[in-house]
Amino acid sequence: MRAILWGLTFLVIVAANPMAANDRVWLGKARVFTNDQLGDGKDRWRSGSYALSWIRGTSWNGSMPTGFGELVEYRVRSEIIAPDDLRNPIIGTDRRYVGVLAFGAISHMKAGASDLSVGIEMVLTGPMTGVGGFQSFIHRGLGMGTPQVFGSQIGNAVHPTINVELGRDFSLSIGGKPVTFRPYLEAQAGVETYLRVGGDLTIGTLGQGDMQVRSVVSGFRNVAIKGTRPRGVSFILGGDVAYVQSSKYLPTSSGFVVQNPRARLRAGVYAEGEKRSFFYGLTWLGKEFAAQTGSQVVGSFAVRMKF
Repeated sequence: MRAILWGLTFLVIVAANPMAANDRVWLGKARVFTNDQLGDGKDRWRSGSYALSWIRGTSWNGSMPTGFGELVEYRVRSEIIAPDDLRNPIIGTDRRYVGVLAFGAISHMKAGASDLSVGIEMVLTGPMTGVGGFQSFIHRGLGMGTPQVFGSQIGNAVHPTINVELGRDFSLSIGGKPVTFRPYLEAQAGVETYLRVGGDLTIGTLGQGDMQVRSVVSGFRNVAIKGTRPRGVSFILGGDVAYVQSSKYLPTSSGFVVQNPRARLRAGVYAEGEKRSFFYGLTWLGKEFAAQTGSQVVGSFAVRMKF
């Protein structure tokens, strides 16, 4: 509870800054659930996450504003990072358990012909997040037994984290179908410090006039504000590679060596009608530390319904 109150206080302070003019309104929201049970069906490593984003600004006309702080994403997310075996972990070899609760504010804007996002997150780790207790409750309720990994978990800490992403859309056409290619460059310093380069390929109208936000775990971009584009089915492909300098999730004091490069590949489908939309995607996550025994596949899911 203390961690939640701490994070909400941070968001309230950020939302009340002088740039938050009185004519601002809530323009949209995005949410996505990611779990390895929706992917390779195993409860390990980047095991699960849930993210909620709310977008605030004066208006949305289909493109990013030019000023810093004019369009802000307020984000709350949680994440479970775990060793391969929750009941009998290999201490000293496999990664330590991490419960994550993060509160962030990200400004989205134009930078010439590109889109720029600049944000800060307060990333909380440890028992104070309540994530481990919640997972134990769920496991007991489903008869899966109590995880035996909390004694060696990453401890209570607050990690201020700065993230910057620069991306640009290029519109193409293949066989008469609209196609958008978006290369991007991302840099982060804080709970994980890295430089990442990647790209997204969208076959269909998704993203045309939409405001989208990127998932931390999978890299998928999720719709927060819908444009006036035609509805229908779109297919998403993407991937990226990161050079990781350090990770608080993999402390060198515990003998961990981060894996470089760290790679992700993803593919998904987005279907939308007038009153509902559905997204499902799979992301292959390469090794994150040298002793990791293999890669993993996580699934991401999001649904919207309007009554």
